[in-house]
Amino acid sequence: MTISEIKQAITQLPPQDLSRLRAWFEEFDAQMWDKQIEEDAKSGRLDQLLAEVSEQRMQRVT
Repeated sequence: MTISEIKQAITQLPPQDLSRLRAWFEEFDAQMWDKQIEEDAKSGRLDQLLAEVSEQRMQRVT
């Protein structure tokens, strides 16, 4: 199924089904975001960002 076909199918949904799709997609998107953050954290891609945040916190405290 192409994106165009999916878009077309969505336009045909009744309001109740569109609402259910929206809720499902928001949950799906959040899960994908969480998975990406977890992978980035494990790989060390967030280390520099975390170090900067830690440094900024220390500057505020002192």
